[in-house]
Amino acid sequence: MIIYENTRRGFINDIRSGSIATKVENAFEAHGIHHANDAEFRAWANSLLFMRNVLDDDAIPEDVSLAVEYQIPLTSKRVDFLLAGKDENGTDNVVIVELKQWEDSGMTSRPDVVTAFTGGANRAVCHPSYQAYSYAKIIENFNETIDRKDIKMRPCAYLHNYREANRSHIDNDLYREAVLAAPVFLQEDVAKLRAFIKTYIKKKDGVDLLMKIDHGKLKPAKALQDSLASMIKGNREFLLIDEQKVAYETVKKLVERAVRNAGDPLKGAEKSVVIVSGGPGTGKSVVAIQLLCDLIAKGYSANYVTKNAAPRNVYFEKLKQEQYKLGYIKNLFKSSDAFWNAPANLLDCIIVDEAHRLKQKSAIFHGENQVKELINAGRVTVFFIDENQKITTKDIGSKDEIRKWASYHGANIFEGADLNLVSQFRCNGSDGYLNFLDNLLGICSTANLTFDYDYEIRIFGSPTKMREALREKNDINNKSRMIAGYCYEWITESDPHGDKYDIVLEDGFKAKWNFSNTLFAIDPDSFDQVGCIHTTQGLEFDYCGIIIGKDLRYENGRVITDQSKEALTDKSSGIRSCKDKALADRLIRNTYKTLMSRGQKGCYIYCEDKPLLEYISKMLGIEIE
Repeated sequence: MIIYENTRRGFINDIRSGSIATKVENAFEAHGIHHANDAEFRAWANSLLFMRNVLDDDAIPEDVSLAVEYQIPLTSKRVDFLLAGKDENGTDNVVIVELKQWEDSGMTSRPDVVTAFTGGANRAVCHPSYQAYSYAKIIENFNETIDRKDIKMRPCAYLHNYREANRSHIDNDLYREAVLAAPVFLQEDVAKLRAFIKTYIKKKDGVDLLMKIDHGKLKPAKALQDSLASMIKGNREFLLIDEQKVAYETVKKLVERAVRNAGDPLKGAEKSVVIVSGGPGTGKSVVAIQLLCDLIAKGYSANYVTKNAAPRNVYFEKLKQEQYKLGYIKNLFKSSDAFWNAPANLLDCIIVDEAHRLKQKSAIFHGENQVKELINAGRVTVFFIDENQKITTKDIGSKDEIRKWASYHGANIFEGADLNLVSQFRCNGSDGYLNFLDNLLGICSTANLTFDYDYEIRIFGSPTKMREALREKNDINNKSRMIAGYCYEWITESDPHGDKYDIVLEDGFKAKWNFSNTLFAIDPDSFDQVGCIHTTQGLEFDYCGIIIGKDLRYENGRVITDQSKEALTDKSSGIRSCKDKALADRLIRNTYKTLMSRGQKGCYIYCEDKPLLEYISKMLGIEIE
């Protein structure tokens, strides 16, 4: 989605009139996106003035198209500046410019990572050239039109305040590959950047290239479970961007150092613990799997660990289909129960996904604390965590718990804003949708009472209608499922193939829980079953149909929870019997946020509580079907 578009002439006129920042902000509002970021407003007023100076050349046609703030499809990332046209050979080109106001930056030992003062602090961030290159590649990967029409993306970075005396900090051999892929231009490089642009933009494109990109046909988004086998073979299925790249390179460097020091009697016992936080859809599992694949390819010993059996079972099945031996697979992907008696420093790296789901004991008589055991067993232990996705009373995974046992083991702790994943890749890249869920479910107050971007929400007064609408989506690629809150008794446990049903609702709706099917997420015969949090957390779908039970209601002007409505047969969450009412309340809300953020493209909603259904309809301005 393009926020602001104009010709070169129109853009320069907006600069001259002093209205460019206001026009960009107004364009956000015109797209239905509330924008109240003073820092960004000042950045537009500042950086776009420098771009005007670069473009002040009659050799660049006045009627070429340019754009400010292009929302990359299926992500929450935005490109700062684009310029479109043809070169002297008639090739269609789009120049991407990543703008920075930095005056200096610091070098690191990590590829494509620098330090810079941003967001009010000095942080490790991606090199601007890598950032521009990665954005260009993501646009290419998601947009079928670019490939079909042979449109060339030409990325670069412009650091218009960066002093020449500091050039060696940003443009040196450590960052050579990134700078070759996307040249970096500094304060005194106006003529060089202008020449770069004029190389690719000699004349206006015959048709509007930017509109082609903005409205081009999108390629289907990749699901991690479908890309796993290719990743293990060494293929790059996902391009890590921004804080994902920083987290990835940080862990790789720590593992390299740990193994290098392993034979040193003074340094060999040194441990490192990395805490990587991020909400739903921020790529925690993608970074985790990429780390696993790359570390084992380099000969390091590494395991991917998760308490959740559902993703492991799906991964096992997907890899078995690619002729990987089960023993090899199970040696890479482990349950968190597997380390209760592991020796110290068994592995170079242990990558713990969904760390918020870790529990106290691995078995009734085994182990003391899973966080303690995992740190003990790894030279470097990485915890990917979202404390808002705790869903049972047994979930002990928290940053405080990790810090406590890291300190116990004398480990160095790496955490903070540098390792906080914020780029949104699920829910069509809509940060606003996730903020909307926080508001709706009363998890926390945010500015998003509604949400924007192209994410399909439908609200159904009939569960049967919802199922059939979802079936149409599932018939396309078997990537849509129904999921429910855990407030329906498991009647069919002893007779899963009989004629009884667990979930019986209005309009003739009948369905069984999927508990007997460990491959619920990928088995085409599982569509008519209903999943729960335990068989879907850690996985994603194109569309999800959410059945909200009577444990979530709307009364007296607010959304409330009712732990007494949890199923008696729910032996895993502990919510119904939880004496801590505040904890039970939070776990129910967390559960529904987790369920309602599983879909990459859309979420269909049915509520047993009609006032809640009407409240959601009113909040979104969407009619009940």
